[in-house]
Amino acid sequence: MKNLQETADKFAVVETLSRFAAGLDLKDNDLLTSAFAVDAVSDFRPAGKKAGFEYPVLEGRETIMGALMGSLKQVETTHSVSNPRVTINGNTAVMDALVEAQHVLKADPSRYYLMKNRYDIKLVREGEVWVIQHVIIDNVWRMGDPAVLAGI
Repeated sequence: MKNLQETADKFAVVETLSRFAAGLDLKDNDLLTSAFAVDAVSDFRPAGKKAGFEYPVLEGRETIMGALMGSLKQVETTHSVSNPRVTINGNTAVMDALVEAQHVLKADPSRYYLMKNRYDIKLVREGEVWVIQHVIIDNVWRMGDPAVLAGI
């Protein structure tokens, strides 16, 4: 029984990152919100630095939502999640995964920025779902025009 529960929890943890990615790509505020704890922290500084931008650490689900949804107004995105590794410890979990993120400027689809990022995530169980408590996003490789991330 323990192995079955652990397997179900691992699947649910990975599904949290899928909710995050789909929420971004579909620009679905409710879906994206469902992936974060109220007091979540998002740290994109390592990836941002490699793209030539300074991003602040975002604290709190509302702050994270505002920043993400605001930054997506000028771009279309596709996010693909791969290689997730999950460790469950009661009602907490850690996961590392790779996420490929394509950003295409709406006003000029010939301009894009493609990133392969490593996500290091701490999650907590809230009722029946897992949510992101803390995420650090670092970049493995990138190509294209980083200005697309800023919608310019």
